Order: sequence, then structure tokens, then C-alpha cells
Amino acid sequence: MFNFVILKITHSFRITIHNLNNRLIATHTIIDLAKKTIETERDAIAHLSALLTDDFALAVNCINEAKGRVIISGIGKSAIVATKIVATMNSTGTPAIFMHAGDAIHGDLGTIQENDVVICISNSGNTPEIKMLVPLIKRGTNKLIAMTGNTDSFLAKQADFILNTYVEREACPNGLAPTTSTTAQLVMGDALAIVLLEMKGFTSTDFAKYHPGGSLGKRLYLRVADLVEKNQVPQVQKNAEVKEVIVEISKKMLGVTAVLDGEKVVGIVTDGDIRRMLNKHDVIKGLTAEEIMTRNPKTIPADTLAIKALEFMQKNGISQLLAMKNETYVGVIHLHNLINEGIL
Repeated sequence: MFNFVILKITHSFRITIHNLNNRLIATHTIIDLAKKTIETERDAIAHLSALLTDDFALAVNCINEAKGRVIISGIGKSAIVATKIVATMNSTGTPAIFMHAGDAIHGDLGTIQENDVVICISNSGNTPEIKMLVPLIKRGTNKLIAMTGNTDSFLAKQADFILNTYVEREACPNGLAPTTSTTAQLVMGDALAIVLLEMKGFTSTDFAKYHPGGSLGKRLYLRVADLVEKNQVPQVQKNAEVKEVIVEISKKMLGVTAVLDGEKVVGIVTDGDIRRMLNKHDVIKGLTAEEIMTRNPKTIPADTLAIKALEFMQKNGISQLLAMKNETYVGVIHLHNLINEGIL
């Protein structure tokens, strides 16, 4: 029994060492394989620009001048790439719709309208679904753009314009899983979208219209006034006693209060001002807001973009700003407001 236990423990120990060694070897191999994959795809993308021909420019002009939409179709991994290109085009001013090649030949062909331009994505250009779909598209007057890695394929020969996404090899060691080829397709799609964006004069303001909920969009449209209205408006008169100032700062929970002379802003009291006051004065009874405030506080117009307010705060090393509408104090914008909106 004793020998059996020793044998079992020794066996477990050897397995642990063996597995540990495997993990150490695997780590080195994993990094090497990852680097090889990235470098293979990098080289393919670098070569892609050399494959651009006049067809690319003709395809771009065709899309830009079309009165309809861009219908993008594919099968398998190319279908997934197509959905990404559709999303990019829609967010940059080119109306686009995804149509799965398999579904198209089973009823979804009606997605294509008279003035639409169709892009078919297929690395081989010879898949059965593409061979069935292309003749159906060609029955109409729609222009067909082929995005393919095989310019001698059925798809390429039937297309009006060819976007060549040829890659020498897939990153997959078996040469089977679409990897490098789909990366090339994604890059070609981005090239299309960005050129069309430039031709349409698509601006950051336009971008914000299509991204109202994201942090990128908020950077382009959210204004100080939009954030200030969510906050309370801390304020005291200049002759207010310190106790009233502290209560106002605590009650409004922004770490600050504006100091007014009537309706005019004359200063600001922050948590830091309160701490400095306590260090300086043993007796605070009788002190007023005017005596402890910081004069000439930093202010910002309420119609300023929130991202500009952030830049101003960072430049001056502060976390709050008094928002002004013309000459009227309307509230405080705090760094936390910008963090909560995802702008920082």
C-alpha cells in the first residue's frame, strides 16, 4: 500500500513537470505562430495596393453616381466580411445593404432594386452560390462589381468591374481557412468606403449624425449645455458665511460653488479652497465666501463642444468649469460628467 502511494505521488509529480514543460514550449511556439500569421497578412496587405487598377476608380465612380444603394453579397466568410463593409459604408455616407448569396437565390433577390450597384465578394469567384447568383443579377441593368482573388474566375469574367484581392497564400498552415484573403477583402472594402467618403465631402458633423450614441459621436455633437442641465447649480452670494458655502458644496455634490455678486460671477470656491482655509484659519466663524474664493474663475460658453471643455480642463489642470450663457452663469460641468458620457 505504501509503495503504491509513493508510486502514485511520483507519477503525478512527473505528469506535472511534463505538463509544465509543454506549456513553456507551447508559449514560445504560440508567439512564433502569431508573429508569422501577422507578418503573412501584413505582406498581403502591402501587396494589395499594387493590384489596384482603373477598375477601382471606375467602380468608385459607378457607386458615387448611382441613384440607388450598394448591395453587397457573399457566402461563408466572405459574407461576414460583406456585413462589415456594409456597416462601414452606412456609417460614412454610402447607403448599403447586405444580401447573403445563399438566401438571394432562395427569395432575397428582391433586395436588389433598379438603381442599385451590386458587389459580390468571393475569393475563388467560382462557388456554386455565386455561379447561380451572378446570372440572375445580370438579367437586370444593375452594375456588378467583383471583389475576388481570382481574376480568371466565373465571377470576374461576368463583372463590370474587378477589385483584385489576390493573396499568395492563406495564413492558415493548411492553406484552407480564409484568413489572409478575408483580411485583403476587408482592406479593399475600407478603401472603397474612404474614397467614397472623400468624394461625398463627408464631414465629422455628418459622422456624428450616424453615431449619436457612441463615444465617437458624442465627441462631435455633445455640448457643455447638454451636460450642465443634468447637474444642480451651486451658487452663493459673496457675503455668504463659510458654513453656507460648505453646505452648498456638499448639497450640490460637484465639489464647487460659484460665488455671485447679484447675478454676476465674481469667484469660485472649491473643495481645495475649503481645505486651504482650514489650514490657514483656526477660527472660521465670520469668514465669507468672498474672503476664501478664487477670483477670476475659469469659465466656458455653454454652447462649446464637451470635448473642448475636456481639453480646456486638461490644459489648466482643473476638474470643473463654470458654464456661461452669454454673461449669465448656468451651472457647472465636471470631469465626471465627461467620464460618464465616455468622452474621456
